[in-house]
Amino acid sequence: MDLVKVKNLSRTFDVSKPWLNRVIERQPKLFLKAVSEVDFDIAERSTYALVGESGSGKSTIGRMLVGLLTPSGGNVEIEGVDLANETDAAKVAAVRADIQMIFQDPYASLNPRWRVRDIIVEPVLARGGETKGLAERLLEQVGLSAEDAGKFPHEFSGGQRQRICIARALSSEPRLIVCDEPTSALDVSVQAQVLNLMSDLKDSFGLTYLLISHDLTVVQHMADRIGVLYLGRLVEEADPDTLFSDPKHPYTQMLLEAAPRLDAFGREVVPPEGEIPNPIDPPTGCAFHPRCPLAVDRCRAERPELREVGTSRAACHLAE
Repeated sequence: MDLVKVKNLSRTFDVSKPWLNRVIERQPKLFLKAVSEVDFDIAERSTYALVGESGSGKSTIGRMLVGLLTPSGGNVEIEGVDLANETDAAKVAAVRADIQMIFQDPYASLNPRWRVRDIIVEPVLARGGETKGLAERLLEQVGLSAEDAGKFPHEFSGGQRQRICIARALSSEPRLIVCDEPTSALDVSVQAQVLNLMSDLKDSFGLTYLLISHDLTVVQHMADRIGVLYLGRLVEEADPDTLFSDPKHPYTQMLLEAAPRLDAFGREVVPPEGEIPNPIDPPTGCAFHPRCPLAVDRCRAERPELREVGTSRAACHLAE
């Protein structure tokens, strides 16, 4: 059963200069299409990962799922409710109560003036729930001490702060947690601890994760299904075993070739050619064609659709 259904999801930002500047300089309005017609489903109690370079639209999709941004097009259905178009406010509120988010920076996402107890129980207090002993119990579940509830965030290390963020996300008993680069600000050894904790909590609480990451090793360890984004478009989707052993899209192949590997010490890696195109003025046809070693004339003229290729989905004319 799918908990989340994303259909034709798009988001455009107006990045124009102020009106007077545009009049004086005779410049048109500028629009940045951060996300373009993205489709994917997340099965209940599974982990779906979105990967790609910076600026590919991963965090924008995550923020639209939790309601921090409104889609410019398409829709997000969670528990069968279309959050952007549902008119029944009670239904939307009930679904939103089942969603939480873990942010990238554990230093910026905790209020430095609040004690840890107040930070953790805030989502429950907002709904008028019972909070007695809740913070202490959750702190112990994420590997901290119940006595830590009376401390302030500055008294903890980065890894401990991220555990507090996880405890806060769990406090409202959510079904879906959007994890936006949850370990990128942490040391490698602490990353492993936090990822193992998240994996254990997923099994204990029956959670569903949307994991946003640029780290392929994290994704391989955590995900049940992986979507690869390039310039706001989903270019490939597969399970981890298939994606890492038989990638269909040239961009996925490039990402995997550039990733560090323990069994390839001293290897020569050819750096990716070209730069990421300007998202305000993307290339015609396939957005990856200026950097693609396989590109043909059709790639420059016709935008490929995301289609079934074996057990994967790929947006490439030459995927076979």
